[in-house]
Amino acid sequence: MHKTMRWAGALLLLGALALAFVALDGGQWLSLDRIKASQADLEAWRAAQPLTAAAVYVAAYVAATALSLPGATVLTLLGGALFGLGWGLLLVSFASSIGATLAFLASRWLLRDWVQRRFGERLAAFNAGVAKDGAFYLFTLRLVPVVPFFVINLAMGLTPMRTGTFYGVSQLGMLAGTAVYVNAGTQLAAIDSLRGIVSPPMLVSLVLLGVFPLLARKGLEALQARRVYAGWTRPKCFDDNLVVIGGGSAGLVTAYIAAAVKAKVTLVEQHALGGDCLNTGCVPSKALIRSARVLADLKRAGEFGIRTGPAQVDFGAVMQRVQRVIAAIAPHDSAERYTGLGVHVVMGRAHIATPWQVDITLPDGTVQSRTSRAIVIAAGARPFVPPIPGIDSVDPLTSDSIWSLRERPGRLLVLGGGPIGCELGQAFARLGCQVTLVEQAGRLLAREDDDVAQAVAAGLGADGVHLLLGHTALRFEHDGAGKRLVTRHNGTERTIEFDALLVAVGRSARLEGYGLDTLGIATGKTVEVDGFLRTRFPNIYAAGDVAGPWQFTHAAAHQAWYAAVNALFAPFKSFAVDARVMPAATFTTPEVARVGLNQREAAERGIAVEVTRYGLDDLDRALIDGEAHGWVQVLTAPGSDRILGATIVGAHAAELLAEHVLAMKHGIGLNKLLGTIHAYPTLAEANKYAAGVWKKAHAPQGLLAWVQRFHAWRRR
Repeated sequence: MHKTMRWAGALLLLGALALAFVALDGGQWLSLDRIKASQADLEAWRAAQPLTAAAVYVAAYVAATALSLPGATVLTLLGGALFGLGWGLLLVSFASSIGATLAFLASRWLLRDWVQRRFGERLAAFNAGVAKDGAFYLFTLRLVPVVPFFVINLAMGLTPMRTGTFYGVSQLGMLAGTAVYVNAGTQLAAIDSLRGIVSPPMLVSLVLLGVFPLLARKGLEALQARRVYAGWTRPKCFDDNLVVIGGGSAGLVTAYIAAAVKAKVTLVEQHALGGDCLNTGCVPSKALIRSARVLADLKRAGEFGIRTGPAQVDFGAVMQRVQRVIAAIAPHDSAERYTGLGVHVVMGRAHIATPWQVDITLPDGTVQSRTSRAIVIAAGARPFVPPIPGIDSVDPLTSDSIWSLRERPGRLLVLGGGPIGCELGQAFARLGCQVTLVEQAGRLLAREDDDVAQAVAAGLGADGVHLLLGHTALRFEHDGAGKRLVTRHNGTERTIEFDALLVAVGRSARLEGYGLDTLGIATGKTVEVDGFLRTRFPNIYAAGDVAGPWQFTHAAAHQAWYAAVNALFAPFKSFAVDARVMPAATFTTPEVARVGLNQREAAERGIAVEVTRYGLDDLDRALIDGEAHGWVQVLTAPGSDRILGATIVGAHAAELLAEHVLAMKHGIGLNKLLGTIHAYPTLAEANKYAAGVWKKAHAPQGLLAWVQRFHAWRRR
């Protein structure tokens, strides 16, 4: 309340000052004619009391600029007339910068929090750009007098730019334009109109001066690139426009786009085209989950009036079906298909020898070299196996190697409570394994809201998964008595016996073996890239899991478009990656899907949100299908129908999420979702009903009261 009152009081004060300025016709005192008429008196006053005149002049200039009042141009001319070019330029330079900074701070104090709270998601990319390059942008704007300075002052106050940076850049950037006007002011008596001060040639010159920082930046980038490439010999011509290292999701899409725009592209893959998604990730895991779900549905047949005998699981046949599904999808990612599209596909191990050359070791040991204008690294990621004592002795399985199983493990230990551990743990439990899931944190799915994690934990528990949360793995033991994991929980050690171990604690980018160290390309957990997916070498890009920050097939494909287009068309045109709307799904029962913010993230980032929830236990189709559990939850900006995030828990959540992804991507609010016809009876109606819940909460109660009176009157 105190902050609101302070904000309202400040606005009232500013409004009162503005009204007083208009009512008293303050503009007449800052007009060119009035200044010229008073010039002789002002010069006499300045000659008699130079310090007082300078102080009053600076104070008046600061006040006019701080309050964004008209007349700064006339005051600048007056500075030249009274104090001459040297002292006038000095006084105006400091007065204008101080006044501009006060306006900047007032805008920040009054409006920035509200603007960032309401439009923070939309402004995220802009804020990041200002944080990184704001000084360049401000310097350019200051050099070009076409843009009103008071607009710049107020707008920059809404950004994360530091006050010191704003003041310093303003002081320097306004100097050129200030000098022009102060110099003109030394001839104030001869000036008939403000229009004549800056002639078209002068204006063009200032505009060109304004472009100078951008040109300088490009020059610095070129100089930096020259330094990066120092010591490397650039080929006079190239075999390819693009070489892509890795044939997974990111690599395949990159090569596809390059071929589609008629570039000559070589795609290098060491193991199998399709990458992790096809061979060891999304495709096999979802095929296994489907088999497990069929079995779970059979166990529920009695709910639908169907009598069945006990179902028998042929685990070997289940795993064979997984391989058949992989084989059925494999042609989509095959060398034959991509060769037909115009991609030169090479099976071998790639090594980046120079910034323009990739050496490929073929299966027979021979080496083939390809030169290319650009290179895209799409090497993917691998499962991470933590260095827990004794883990190698128990032959750990990962999401890469578990598909080799043909006999069902009696007791499966899953290490890790993230999406992979939850999905596969539940699937194996449904197929008849005794599954124990160990998670170091006190809950599953660390990135989701608490109630989402609890719903998934309940689902896993209902399928027989034994959850050990808050357990730290200390060591593995393997002897004649079998395999064991020793954990610590609340200071007490516990021993868990098992037959097979699935490690699902995350994945790490593939950073070794293809020349990153040779070129000095920086890496952390991933290859370090900028917003355009460039490494330290402007012609070498990275996309997908190897670049991060996501490890989703759809994220890899999304990045691939930017990597391909930027690699092929830079420096003529480049695109910064737009990752504002990135969906994610966990295919457990209940299924979880999310896009944008959830409550946990909003709280961590200090973003105010309104929460709207619709329970699927109220939805006709969910009741028909026996899936009346879960919810649709939408986060919106306070007082607005603009969607900041959506989380769906329940059957087919990932399919239902697509409507919210579309809405967020294209700025469609809940009002328009509510006004969209959804087929009945469908699960998709849940999105419309969630919008209805929001609408009901924002119904205009005052108007409805009057409408009620209107209807009562009509009944008389």
